[in-house]
Amino acid sequence: MKPLVLTVSCAVLFAGCALGNGPVFAPVTINMKGPVSAGPAATGSKVGRSEAWGILVFATGDASISAAATNGGINRIHHVDHETMNILGIYAKYVTIVYGE
Repeated sequence: MKPLVLTVSCAVLFAGCALGNGPVFAPVTINMKGPVSAGPAATGSKVGRSEAWGILVFATGDASISAAATNGGINRIHHVDHETMNILGIYAKYVTIVYGE
């Protein structure tokens, strides 16, 4: 019984370290997309992406809107979307997608 309790306790502690953000939550989330915000630009001909990811207790990346805008050479933002992937809290990835001019 003790090994089972220890295993479940470790799984619960590690599961919270790699969670993706999204409009809904599920233990396995693959390619979920959703809106973030809108801006003043009239069109969205350019696209920029930035991402952050995590595996168990390690997470890294810059999924900020400013990083995505810089990566796409965008000065005026039309709108921002995101993509999320989460696999049982073991691996998660969050991608910010900026559209603008």
